[in-house]
Amino acid sequence: MTAKPIEIFIDADACPVKDEIYKVAQRYGLKTWVVSNAFIMIPKTPMIERMIVDAGPDVADDWIAEHVAPGDVAVTNDIPLAERVLTAGAHAVAPNGKPFTENSIGAAIAQRALMEQLRSTGDILGGPKPFDRNDRSRFLQALDEIIQKERRKRG
Repeated sequence: MTAKPIEIFIDADACPVKDEIYKVAQRYGLKTWVVSNAFIMIPKTPMIERMIVDAGPDVADDWIAEHVAPGDVAVTNDIPLAERVLTAGAHAVAPNGKPFTENSIGAAIAQRALMEQLRSTGDILGGPKPFDRNDRSRFLQALDEIIQKERRKRG
Protein backbone atom coordinates (compact mmCIF):
# COMPACT_ATOMS: atom_id res chain seq x y z
CA MET A 1 0.00 0.00 0.00
CA THR A 2 1.40 3.40 -0.92
CA ALA A 3 1.24 6.30 1.51
CA LYS A 4 -1.13 9.17 0.91
CA PRO A 5 0.69 11.98 -0.91
CA ILE A 6 1.98 14.84 1.23
CA GLU A 7 -0.38 17.82 1.34
CA ILE A 8 0.30 21.36 2.54
CA PHE A 9 -2.25 23.28 4.60
CA ILE A 10 -1.91 27.06 4.88
CA ASP A 11 -3.51 28.92 7.78
CA ALA A 12 -3.87 31.67 5.22
CA ASP A 13 -5.62 34.72 6.68
CA ALA A 14 -2.38 36.33 7.89
CA CYS A 15 0.24 34.17 6.16
CA PRO A 16 3.01 36.27 4.55
CA VAL A 17 4.64 33.37 2.65
CA LYS A 18 1.81 32.03 0.49
CA ASP A 19 3.70 32.70 -2.77
CA GLU A 20 6.74 30.84 -1.46
CA ILE A 21 4.56 27.89 -0.46
CA TYR A 22 2.99 27.79 -3.93
CA LYS A 23 6.44 27.63 -5.55
CA VAL A 24 7.71 24.85 -3.28
CA ALA A 25 4.46 22.90 -3.66
CA GLN A 26 4.69 23.18 -7.44
CA ARG A 27 8.31 21.99 -7.41
CA TYR A 28 7.31 18.84 -5.50
CA GLY A 29 3.87 18.41 -7.07
CA LEU A 30 2.06 18.72 -3.73
CA LYS A 31 -1.62 19.46 -3.20
CA THR A 32 -2.01 22.70 -1.24
CA TRP A 33 -5.01 23.90 0.74
CA VAL A 34 -5.39 27.65 1.32
CA VAL A 35 -7.70 27.88 4.33
CA SER A 36 -9.18 31.24 5.32
CA ASN A 37 -12.40 32.90 6.34
CA ALA A 38 -12.20 35.41 3.48
CA PHE A 39 -11.61 35.19 -0.26
CA ILE A 40 -7.89 34.99 -1.12
CA MET A 41 -6.55 34.91 -4.67
CA ILE A 42 -4.75 31.70 -5.51
CA PRO A 43 -2.91 30.50 -8.62
CA LYS A 44 -5.11 28.78 -11.18
CA THR A 45 -3.92 25.19 -10.86
CA PRO A 46 -5.74 22.06 -9.76
CA MET A 47 -3.01 21.44 -7.18
CA ILE A 48 -4.00 24.50 -5.11
CA GLU A 49 -7.46 24.69 -3.57
CA ARG A 50 -9.10 27.48 -1.65
CA MET A 51 -11.22 26.57 1.37
CA ILE A 52 -13.25 29.45 2.72
CA VAL A 53 -14.61 28.67 6.17
CA ASP A 54 -17.10 30.58 8.29
CA ALA A 55 -15.79 33.56 10.23
CA GLY A 56 -15.13 32.94 13.88
CA PRO A 57 -12.37 32.02 16.26
CA ASP A 58 -10.54 28.83 15.33
CA VAL A 59 -12.86 27.85 12.45
CA ALA A 60 -9.95 27.70 9.96
CA ASP A 61 -7.81 25.97 12.60
CA ASP A 62 -10.53 23.38 13.19
CA TRP A 63 -10.81 22.67 9.44
CA ILE A 64 -7.04 22.19 9.12
CA ALA A 65 -6.86 20.00 12.24
CA GLU A 66 -9.69 17.81 10.93
CA HIS A 67 -8.10 17.32 7.48
CA VAL A 68 -4.36 17.14 8.15
CA ALA A 69 -2.91 13.63 8.07
CA PRO A 70 0.39 12.09 9.18
CA GLY A 71 3.26 13.47 7.09
CA ASP A 72 1.34 16.52 5.85
CA VAL A 73 2.65 20.05 6.49
CA ALA A 74 0.75 22.94 8.06
CA VAL A 75 2.04 26.51 7.86
CA THR A 76 0.76 28.56 10.78
CA ASN A 77 1.72 31.06 13.46
CA ASP A 78 -1.02 29.66 15.69
CA ILE A 79 0.61 27.64 18.47
CA PRO A 80 -2.52 25.72 19.56
CA LEU A 81 -3.11 24.74 15.91
CA ALA A 82 0.53 23.66 15.60
CA GLU A 83 0.03 21.42 18.64
CA ARG A 84 -3.08 19.83 17.07
CA VAL A 85 -1.18 19.29 13.80
CA LEU A 86 1.70 17.60 15.62
CA THR A 87 -0.76 15.41 17.53
CA ALA A 88 -2.15 14.28 14.15
CA GLY A 89 1.35 13.17 13.13
CA ALA A 90 1.88 16.03 10.68
CA HIS A 91 4.56 18.73 10.51
CA ALA A 92 3.99 22.34 11.58
CA VAL A 93 6.14 25.31 10.63
CA ALA A 94 5.73 29.03 11.24
CA PRO A 95 6.03 31.53 8.36
CA ASN A 96 9.37 32.70 9.83
CA GLY A 97 10.79 29.21 9.30
CA LYS A 98 10.62 28.06 12.90
CA PRO A 99 9.45 24.44 12.94
CA PHE A 100 7.19 23.34 15.76
CA THR A 101 8.25 19.93 17.09
CA GLU A 102 7.17 17.52 19.80
CA ASN A 103 10.16 18.81 21.80
CA SER A 104 9.42 22.53 21.34
CA ILE A 105 5.63 22.78 21.40
CA GLY A 106 5.29 22.67 25.20
CA ALA A 107 7.71 25.58 25.64
CA ALA A 108 5.94 27.51 22.85
CA ILE A 109 2.57 27.08 24.58
CA ALA A 110 4.03 28.18 27.91
CA GLN A 111 5.69 31.23 26.35
CA ARG A 112 2.43 32.15 24.58
CA ALA A 113 0.54 32.04 27.91
CA LEU A 114 3.22 34.13 29.62
CA MET A 115 3.21 36.74 26.84
CA GLU A 116 -0.60 36.95 26.95
CA GLN A 117 -0.43 37.54 30.69
CA LEU A 118 2.28 40.21 30.36
CA ARG A 119 0.33 41.99 27.59
CA SER A 120 -2.86 41.93 29.68
CA THR A 121 -1.07 43.66 32.56
CA GLY A 122 0.47 46.26 30.25
CA ASP A 123 4.03 45.11 30.92
CA ILE A 124 4.56 44.43 27.21
CA LEU A 125 3.28 46.63 24.45
CA GLY A 126 3.43 45.85 20.75
CA GLY A 127 3.91 42.60 18.97
CA PRO A 128 6.63 40.59 17.29
CA LYS A 129 9.35 42.13 15.16
CA PRO A 130 8.39 42.92 11.56
CA PHE A 131 8.60 40.05 9.08
CA ASP A 132 11.68 40.43 6.85
CA ARG A 133 13.48 38.72 3.98
CA ASN A 134 15.63 36.66 6.39
CA ASP A 135 12.41 35.19 7.81
CA ARG A 136 11.27 34.42 4.25
CA SER A 137 14.58 32.71 3.46
CA ARG A 138 14.51 30.68 6.69
CA PHE A 139 10.95 29.63 5.89
CA LEU A 140 11.83 28.42 2.40
CA GLN A 141 14.73 26.39 3.76
CA ALA A 142 12.64 24.90 6.60
CA LEU A 143 9.74 23.95 4.30
CA ASP A 144 12.08 22.33 1.80
CA GLU A 145 13.84 20.38 4.59
CA ILE A 146 10.53 19.14 6.03
CA ILE A 147 9.32 17.94 2.63
CA GLN A 148 12.65 16.28 1.78
CA LYS A 149 12.73 14.53 5.17
CA GLU A 150 9.15 13.28 4.76
CA ARG A 151 9.83 12.08 1.21
CA ARG A 152 12.94 10.16 2.38
CA LYS A 153 10.91 8.61 5.22
CA ARG A 154 8.33 7.39 2.71
CA GLY A 155 10.98 5.96 0.41
